[in-house]
Amino acid sequence: MRVLIVEDNRELALSVRKGLMKENISVDIAFTGEEGEEKAYITEYDAILLDLNLPGKDGLSILTFLRESGIETPIIIVTARHEIEERAKGLDYGADDYLVKPFDFVELMARIRAVVRRFHGRTSPNISIGPLLVNTVKREASIAGNVVSLKPKEFDILLYIAQKSPAVVSTEEIVEHIYDESFDPFSSVLRVHMARLKKQLASSAGKEVLKTIRAKGYQLCE
Repeated sequence: MRVLIVEDNRELALSVRKGLMKENISVDIAFTGEEGEEKAYITEYDAILLDLNLPGKDGLSILTFLRESGIETPIIIVTARHEIEERAKGLDYGADDYLVKPFDFVELMARIRAVVRRFHGRTSPNISIGPLLVNTVKREASIAGNVVSLKPKEFDILLYIAQKSPAVVSTEEIVEHIYDESFDPFSSVLRVHMARLKKQLASSAGKEVLKTIRAKGYQLCE
């Protein structure tokens, strides 16, 4: 998962990023409204945490611009404004959820998972594809009840492909969602992760589970 934090409070933004990274989430930060709007418009994030009080351009204006531009990325407004009218206005403008500062990090994570599930049309934390079961809360994959040994990034890649299944997922899409803006697209890191992921899944299932579609990307077998 890749998340954008649009927050001018640097201490808070960096603290939230640290927590999200411990959950194996790639994080980008924007400290101004204009920077946040540009990043949200250019990059396809899995979720955006958006403050309302921002220098340059306020959160509601950013929210309006993104929705009018057809950007459907789940957006959680995170702000100190706690009045019901402000909360309702944010939801009416197109936000998916609303969290008042100060907040508990456990609740933030639960809300992120919930808006991402709804965005992908799911209500359950589990994704089932044939004998493969991906548990988004436990961050665990299993085949026919047997847990597959995966490293954090390997699980992230599998989760993203599972969310998109049965579609073919390109390398470019994986890079954009799994790694942050500091990732070198010319490195061999993704190829190494993909090779081990395919091997671990095949070893557990006794057959190919994740196949490579030549010149297109990757797809999970039903």
